[in-house]
Amino acid sequence: MRIDVLTLFPEMFDSPLSHSILKRAQDAGVVNIHVTDIRKFTEDKHGKVDDKPYGGGPGMVMRCQPVFDCVENVSSQSTDKPRVILLSPQGRVFNQRLAEELAGEKRLMLIAGRYEGFDERIRIGLNAEQISIGDYILSGGELAAMAIIDAVVRLLPGALGDEGSTQDESFADGLLEYPQYTRPEDFRGMKVPPVLLNGHHAEIEKWRKQQAIERTKLWRPDLIKRL
Repeated sequence: MRIDVLTLFPEMFDSPLSHSILKRAQDAGVVNIHVTDIRKFTEDKHGKVDDKPYGGGPGMVMRCQPVFDCVENVSSQSTDKPRVILLSPQGRVFNQRLAEELAGEKRLMLIAGRYEGFDERIRIGLNAEQISIGDYILSGGELAAMAIIDAVVRLLPGALGDEGSTQDESFADGLLEYPQYTRPEDFRGMKVPPVLLNGHHAEIEKWRKQQAIERTKLWRPDLIKRL
């Protein structure tokens, strides 16, 4: 998979892309991630990429020209047509099902906005879909792009050492994950549930399923309604 990120702050991605699973996945050739500075494509001699909104109002709006030119340039770098995504609080809410959907693509292009958002013609002209990571406002789309990249890449074959790791995680089957324990068996009086120590895999599986259901009902009842 190839993932392109278009942003005004490419340096924000240096650390997240240089550690842990994302770094290993890139080193192994599982994913190629390219970060491009939108500002390099502006025709404004002062490097501006935004302007005041028509009709008045607070803040500034990202202009069409630098975004379109950046998208067109980056798109031409590969024969695979990208699925173009604007990171926006107005978009479809990101979840595990959407992560799995995006993981099936050959190429993603994530465009991180700033200021008061994008000129509407960017969404229309690029036929871009909008994705939100939650009902709150961030300073820009960069953190949202990082979250999506991490969630998607770890689903790609070869990204994780254990290919079964993603199958038992929270949201994989619509439920929160069951509680996990490791050594020691007794820590400050808090003991590991005996069922996990008896070696009976069928009983362990049954316990884990029940625990997943119970904690989902307790902490995320909205997920139960979707099942």
